[in-house]
Amino acid sequence: MWWNGRIYEAVAARLARRRVCDLYHSALEVRVPEGRFVIESAPIRAADGPERGVVAEGAVGSRWAGLLPIFRYELRFWRDGVILDLAEAVYSPRHLTDEVETGRRLLALASAVPTPVWGRDQLRAGEMWNSNSVIAWLVASSGLDAGKINPPRGGRAPGWEAGLVVAQRG
Repeated sequence: MWWNGRIYEAVAARLARRRVCDLYHSALEVRVPEGRFVIESAPIRAADGPERGVVAEGAVGSRWAGLLPIFRYELRFWRDGVILDLAEAVYSPRHLTDEVETGRRLLALASAVPTPVWGRDQLRAGEMWNSNSVIAWLVASSGLDAGKINPPRGGRAPGWEAGLVVAQRG
């Protein structure tokens, strides 16, 4: 549903009196001696099968809407996983580290990611929580400098700062 992001960004840009930017979605691929793992958050799609390694779920929009499966997201942590929109990636993959222990920390943190309502600022981080927040939180919590990771020029990754703020709180 690429048009959701375009509508959101058009409204956000108008309200902020700035130009419209390209929006980016974050996911991680972690390679350690134990294997290759993908960590991402995405809408729940039961047809994807149980191998997608769901470690957490959360509501989208509001807690009450989250009672319906269509308004839920899941955090996936899966061996040999697939990032469905990887072919559309503009500025990736971004290599973050070769440190095995940092990769293992990222993997260990996957099931501890906060799962507030997607698209809201329940954690009072100054920005909505979404897939970018999840990845920023993981990267920062693992000890990597997530503040140095930026989207391509002319783009935005809404929610990234929320992940950094919440990670900094410990």
